[in-house]
Amino acid sequence: MGVLIALVPMVAWGSIGLVSGKIGGDANQQTLGMTLGAWFFALCATLIVRPAISIETFFVGLAAGFLWSLGQNGQFKGMKQMGVATALPISTGLQLIVTTLIGVLAFHEWQTKRDYLFGILALACLVLGSVLTSRQDPKRIAEAEHRLYNYGQGLRALLLSTVGYAAYNAIINASGVEPLAVILPQATGMVLGAFIFAGRKIKIEKVVFYNMAAGLLWGIGNICMLSAMKLIGLAVSFSLSQSGILISTLGGIFILGEEKTKLELRYIISGCLLVIGGVLLLGYLKAGV
Repeated sequence: MGVLIALVPMVAWGSIGLVSGKIGGDANQQTLGMTLGAWFFALCATLIVRPAISIETFFVGLAAGFLWSLGQNGQFKGMKQMGVATALPISTGLQLIVTTLIGVLAFHEWQTKRDYLFGILALACLVLGSVLTSRQDPKRIAEAEHRLYNYGQGLRALLLSTVGYAAYNAIINASGVEPLAVILPQATGMVLGAFIFAGRKIKIEKVVFYNMAAGLLWGIGNICMLSAMKLIGLAVSFSLSQSGILISTLGGIFILGEEKTKLELRYIISGCLLVIGGVLLLGYLKAGV
């Protein structure tokens, strides 16, 4: 059941880049719109379920939400600089490595030789798949000076994004808070973070409110992710949830119209197959526990 729950964020989070990319707006507007949508979702869920929110849960959620805003803002900036189909696979690979190491080393989620064997093999498939889906045709690299993308600036944004995302997941997992109790404080921290990171640069326009749709998707994925962490651990649940690169990568090409050469399409197909293999290995790992 935990594996199935962890697959919901795969679909929901994998669609966020496509929805925001289709709606438009700059990185600050997308982040604010998304956080407002997530806050609205969390408020409705909290009013319906009415969970007990302790002081500890409130501050844990607030801190986690702030760190998430750091991660999401960096990811949106990376997508602007590198394109959705390139930035999200790189971001996913970085997050998979860092978050899995935290789960294994800090929370001791892999205990047996079997866990390490299948876990490392699955992680290798996911990371290699992420690398392949973002690999460029040498011809396009040679023409980089004629393109609008800035890969150096985009990579720096993604590295900062990884720090925010990894810390957000670690705090939630370490605290052991209830998923439905923490989502409103977390969403509040997300909104505060979005305003802080944007500063005076943000323009409150219609596109901000349109991007709330991405926040609703994130809210659905977040509840399932928090629930999955309790059932199957951080390392496996996060790895499964990040398989949404299948959706974001292919959607960036076929829905957002990002151009790819024939060689790059071969890389992408090979990468997607590796990601699918990694997901199956993680499922097998947990099924045997």
